[in-house]
Amino acid sequence: MAECASCPVFQLGKPRYEQSTFLGRLRHFIDIIDPSTLFVTESRLKECIKLLDDFKQGNLPPGITDHQLWQAQKVKQAIIHPDTGEKIFMPFRMSGYVPFGTPIVVGLLLPNQTLASTVFWQWLNQSHNACVNYANRNATKPTPTSKFFQGYVGAVTSAVSIAVGLNVLIEKSSKLNPVTRLFIQRFIPFPAVASANICNVALMRHNELSEGIDVLDSNGNVVGSSRIAAKHALIETALTRVALPLPIFVLPPIIMAFLEKLPLMQAHRRMMLPVHSLVCLAVFGLSLPLAISLFPQMSEIEASHLEPEIAMATDCKVLIYNKGL
Repeated sequence: MAECASCPVFQLGKPRYEQSTFLGRLRHFIDIIDPSTLFVTESRLKECIKLLDDFKQGNLPPGITDHQLWQAQKVKQAIIHPDTGEKIFMPFRMSGYVPFGTPIVVGLLLPNQTLASTVFWQWLNQSHNACVNYANRNATKPTPTSKFFQGYVGAVTSAVSIAVGLNVLIEKSSKLNPVTRLFIQRFIPFPAVASANICNVALMRHNELSEGIDVLDSNGNVVGSSRIAAKHALIETALTRVALPLPIFVLPPIIMAFLEKLPLMQAHRRMMLPVHSLVCLAVFGLSLPLAISLFPQMSEIEASHLEPEIAMATDCKVLIYNKGL
């Protein structure tokens, strides 16, 4: 009852929490990535969609609360793409990013990587990232399959090249003792993944720069297609993709270097992998909402900063575009 009493009045299509503040966006994206939505049944999803349609048409059944409406919208937003209206494949939803991505992070951070294992985990990571980027893209404009393939190949190539190159440099360095070399090798995934993530976003969504993305007025009406808004969307997404792996690939090696020296861990070496996995899961789970909260998904931009034809096509001073995730 207390939770229901604290609910704001429901607004269809609007975030429950204030998006102009970082804290509001954080609370919003914690809802978006809630793994419990992965277990929503088809009947429950249809029920949520119908409830929102009833609200839109003014035919709500008696007794429906704002809390129930917010929950219905949370379920729909977690599963249905806002532009295409289609279900997002479970492993590529933002709510599935941590559960499905943690095993890959664990693999990337395993010590004593061979050339083959480095290539495999970097390939798997960028394959997952490419699919997540594509599944959560701004889809107001159609994306050819060839563009998706180009982005995928570019991201995998850059990640593997950087990771393998750094490993080779460290292996050839005679000035580093084995302990220092092992410690540095644990940090190699971050520059490889961060740079590849930028390539991934840029290549996967490059067509948005040439074709533009839809910008909307305050009533949700499409005003036009803007390349300037597309540039802002890609820059914001790329910055998010650099911020996300920073704690994920830096903190676990530091934490594990400390834990490995504990007598308990020394006596039970088989605990290393489970503990390593739990550390990665905890850091990943905390890092994802913090990173994607840097910018609102539905971002605002002043009409005067857009193309002249768009600025002249509306009386609204501020327009909205879907940045994507």
